[in-house]
Amino acid sequence: MSPTPSTNSDTLTFPWRDGNRFELLVDGGAFFPAMLEAVAAARSFVLLEMYLVESGQVADQFITAFCDAAARGVAVYLLLDDFGSRGLKRPDRERLRTGQVHVAYFNRLHYGYGRLRYNLFRDHRKVLVIDGVRAFVGGLGLTDEFAPVRPDQPPWRETVVAIAGPVVADWHDLFVHTWRRYAHSAVNPPSAVPSAVAGSQAGRVCYTRGIAYPEIQRSVLNRVRGAVQRVWIATAYFVPSGKLRRALIHSARRGVDVRLLLPGPHSDHPAVRHAGRRFYYRLLHHGVRIFEYQPRFTHSKVLLCDEWVSIGSSNIDRWTMRWNLEANQEIADEDFAAEVHVMLNHDFAECEEYQLPHWKNRPWYRRLLERFWGGVDIWLERWFGGHDKSPRG
Repeated sequence: MSPTPSTNSDTLTFPWRDGNRFELLVDGGAFFPAMLEAVAAARSFVLLEMYLVESGQVADQFITAFCDAAARGVAVYLLLDDFGSRGLKRPDRERLRTGQVHVAYFNRLHYGYGRLRYNLFRDHRKVLVIDGVRAFVGGLGLTDEFAPVRPDQPPWRETVVAIAGPVVADWHDLFVHTWRRYAHSAVNPPSAVPSAVAGSQAGRVCYTRGIAYPEIQRSVLNRVRGAVQRVWIATAYFVPSGKLRRALIHSARRGVDVRLLLPGPHSDHPAVRHAGRRFYYRLLHHGVRIFEYQPRFTHSKVLLCDEWVSIGSSNIDRWTMRWNLEANQEIADEDFAAEVHVMLNHDFAECEEYQLPHWKNRPWYRRLLERFWGGVDIWLERWFGGHDKSPRG
C-alpha cells in the first residue's frame, strides 16, 4: 500500500486503487457522529490532520473522544495548523496534553521581521484516519459552525466522504509523511495495517504542497478540459486562475454543462466573494452557469466532471493553490457520481442563478466592491505570489 516516490524526495505520488467503498456524508449532523463513532471504535491508532479547530461543543466532543482513546491504549496523533487552531483555548490544549494525545502545530506563527511571509504557508487539510482501515476527508473543521448546535444559526453546508478500502493506507502514508516533515517531533505515528478489500470503487489520493507541488491544480484542469457531459463545481471561495477560467469557458463553448455553485449572501469572507465576482461577466457571456447558495454559508468543496468526483479541502482560489497544504479524495465510479449529482441538484434548487442580462444590471455599489477587492487580490498576487516560501522540515 505504500506510495510510489516521485523524482522529488519531498513529494509522494499515489496511484488509482480499486476495491474501495465511499460514502457521502452531507452536513455535520451526518459526518460528526460517524467520525466520533469511528474514534470510539479505534483499537490501534487515530490520526487527525485539521486546519480549523475552535473550542466549543464540537471540539469538546472530539477532545473527549481522543483522550478516551488514548486512555485505552490507542495512539492518537493530531497535526493542527497553528493559525487555524488559534481558537482552541488553553484548557482544551491542556486536556489533550494531560490525556497523552500527541499534538503538533503546523508552522508556528512567526513575529520577527523577515519571517512574516512564512506565516502564509498553512496546512488546510482535513483528514481523519482510524486504524489504517477507515478515513474521513472533506472540508470540515472541528468547530460549532458545522454542527446544528444553535437554533438561531444554521450550520455551514459541508460535504465529507467516508472511506474504506486500500486507499485508506495512502491517506495514512500522507499523514505520516507530513508529520515527519513538519511536526518536529521525536514521536512518529505507527505503520498502517493494509486494509482489506471493502468494495468495488476506484479512488486516488490527490494533494498539493503549495506552489511546490500543484497536483490538484493539474488534475482539475485535465478533468475540466477533457469533460464531455458536465463540469459542476461547488466551492466556498472562487478566485480562479486564468488557466482554469479559460478551461471552463472552452468546455462551456463545446457544449459541456458547466456550473458553479458558490456562496451567496452568507460567507465568512465576503471580500473573497466580491473579488471572485469580477469574473462572472465573462464566464456568463460564454455559457458558464453561476449559482449562489442562499439558505446558509456553503463551505463545501466538490467537483463533478462526468463520472469523476473530487471531495476534500481544496477551494478554487489562487491563495489556496499557491500557499496551502491541501488534499482531496478522487473517485471514479458511476454510482457515486450519481449520488453527487443528486446532492448538487438539491443544492442548485436552493440557489439564485444569475443570467447575463441580470448580472449586467447589478447595482453600482456591487461593481465598486468587485473592483476594490479585485484590486486587493491582484496586489496580493503580485506581492506574495512569486515564490514558494514553505518552511522546511
